[in-house]
Amino acid sequence: VQLVESGGGLVQPGGSLRLSCAASGFTFSNYVMSWHRQAPGKERELVARITNINGNQVYADSMKGRVTISRNNANNTVYLQINSLKAEDTAVYYCNAQRLYYGINYWGKGTLVTVSS
Repeated sequence: VQLVESGGGLVQPGGSLRLSCAASGFTFSNYVMSWHRQAPGKERELVARITNINGNQVYADSMKGRVTISRNNANNTVYLQINSLKAEDTAVYYCNAQRLYYGINYWGKGTLVTVSS
């Protein structure tokens, strides 16, 4: 099983990024996918989640209106579009795959997003 995040980097305040998470080794369409982030000295927190059945999306209140999560079950990839980036968005962003009712949870190694001028 692998979840490989990409798309992180250094971006100026107000900029945008599109993160990708490529999944392999499991049946992607059976899993709820989500993005989480962990800033220095803080706990990991949910950014956005998208279900596998109907594509319903849930967003953290702190990021509503600035992020969009999407998934492509044909190429086993989940995306996170982040707009209007702020310094406080600086964090490692992690991809998560969860199979509900089975207690299965996979994590990627993360991609660092740094927002700075």
